[in-house]
Amino acid sequence: MNNPVVLITGALTGIGHATAIAFAKQGARVVVSGRRQAEGEVLQAELKKLGAEALFVQADVRDDIQVGRLVDQAVAHFGRLDVAVNNAGTEGEPGLIVNQTSESYAATFDTNVLGVLLSLKHELRAMTAQKSGSIINISSTYGHQGAAYASVYAASKHAVEGLTKSAALEVASHGVRVNAVAPGATDTGMLDRFTGTPENKAGIVSVVPLGRLATPEDIAQAALYLASEGATFVTGQVITVDGGKTAG
Repeated sequence: MNNPVVLITGALTGIGHATAIAFAKQGARVVVSGRRQAEGEVLQAELKKLGAEALFVQADVRDDIQVGRLVDQAVAHFGRLDVAVNNAGTEGEPGLIVNQTSESYAATFDTNVLGVLLSLKHELRAMTAQKSGSIINISSTYGHQGAAYASVYAASKHAVEGLTKSAALEVASHGVRVNAVAPGATDTGMLDRFTGTPENKAGIVSVVPLGRLATPEDIAQAALYLASEGATFVTGQVITVDGGKTAG
């Protein structure tokens, strides 16, 4: 399709924002979602200035009813749903395992895992009915590696990759593909919060073979590929975009 309908959660900042811009520039009709109404309206206007048909729907991915309403509004407005990028996520509370609490666990897993599960639930309902679609979950290199001082976050992203592969197997016969993108260290506000200091951030750059952080646009390009006609035989996969960090 020349003008696919694309839904992006967590679209207000960072990777989600860059992904919305990238799809809009490709001519997609874009539905963006997040929890902050005012910022969502600003993004909707920004996308329309690029010539895209755009709709902002306020939703919290942790809430089953709100996610269902989000997908229903996307389909009602544009008539179908071709691509979904499940990007909403949080870094949680970094620190030693012995200092983690049930509250810090829930704060991370409710967004990163439950949010993806609920998004998949409702997106797949729409896509299996139309016998087509592509879903891209945003994971992390920590989705297939351990991470000292980020154990809860890493565990949540391992779960995202498990959900991705399981969903891909469930819906392949319905013409729907499900994949994930696993970014390495990406220059976003989340990374700033996670690293805490410029020195810590520089330390992360020092171990990336390509010698820099990813930009949100780098990750958006991977999502564009997975949604494209060039990836019609790709499902159940995790594409790592990390500047070579996990190659060794």
